[in-house]
Amino acid sequence: MASQRPPPTIREGKARQLHVVLVEPEIHWNTGNVGRTCLAVGAQLHLIEPLGFSLDDKQVRRAGLDYWPRVAPRIWKSWIAFEAQLPNLGEPYFFSAEGTRTYWQVDYPARTVLIFGRESTGLADDLRLRHQERLLYIPMDKDPQLRSLNLSTSVALALYEVQRQQAG
Repeated sequence: MASQRPPPTIREGKARQLHVVLVEPEIHWNTGNVGRTCLAVGAQLHLIEPLGFSLDDKQVRRAGLDYWPRVAPRIWKSWIAFEAQLPNLGEPYFFSAEGTRTYWQVDYPARTVLIFGRESTGLADDLRLRHQERLLYIPMDKDPQLRSLNLSTSVALALYEVQRQQAG
């Protein structure tokens, strides 16, 4: 009996470019978890400054990110600097509780950019306003005391949905 091969990963599948953007992330533990997930699916991590933590070696080691050199995040001085390069990266999708479509309702193209805001406040008002048609949300049960999911959890859900679609 022939063994079944698991579904292809993004790296094994069709040539694609998958990017995760954290706009002004505040918590190094979340950023570390996002970096680990990016490695797992072959995505490029982008960090938009200002960061709420330092990327110096001491803090990175303290956060347990001994694999950080392999993550090799691209650091951008500002959203404006990053946005100028966005068309070269792929189709952007912005994650916000104010989205009008769930992240499941999108057919992600080969070149996809998933964009997430700060842990405390999400994406800035002007970004949400300018990109309303590209705002996606992750559905949750209606619980008035639950504002959002953890940033690294949200990124993982989105990345694996893109990977699921790519493998299908």
